[in-house]
Amino acid sequence: MKKLNTILLIDDDKATNFMHKLIIGKENCTENIVSIENGEDALTYLQTKVDGKYPNPELIFLDINMPGMNGWEFLEKFKEINQSTQKSKVVVMLTTSTDPFDRKKAETINQVSDFKSKPLSSELIQEILKTNFPDMFS
Repeated sequence: MKKLNTILLIDDDKATNFMHKLIIGKENCTENIVSIENGEDALTYLQTKVDGKYPNPELIFLDINMPGMNGWEFLEKFKEINQSTQKSKVVVMLTTSTDPFDRKKAETINQVSDFKSKPLSSELIQEILKTNFPDMFS
């Protein structure tokens, strides 16, 4: 089975990150799972070369409500990152928000591929992978 290289979790809740790492790991769909607890650190991670290359997570799960830089602010800055690095990334907003405004706002942002409710489940991960990476997961 093919795997993604890296999935990036951006969420300020350590327990949620821990649970999501376990669920993603159980699916055996990625080589690496990186969790970062705020938008600022996520941007730093994405813009810092390691072994001469920028990190390239193919899939990013992004929380909306975080202290400091929230998910919307992260997306504004993410747009400014090199366009070529954006294209290969799928961003899924993953939130507890029930505000219909949040879903509508997400639909207007090109970088957002999907808007889902927490928590992640095996079924939800499989759906996201099949939808966004059909050549790898069918």
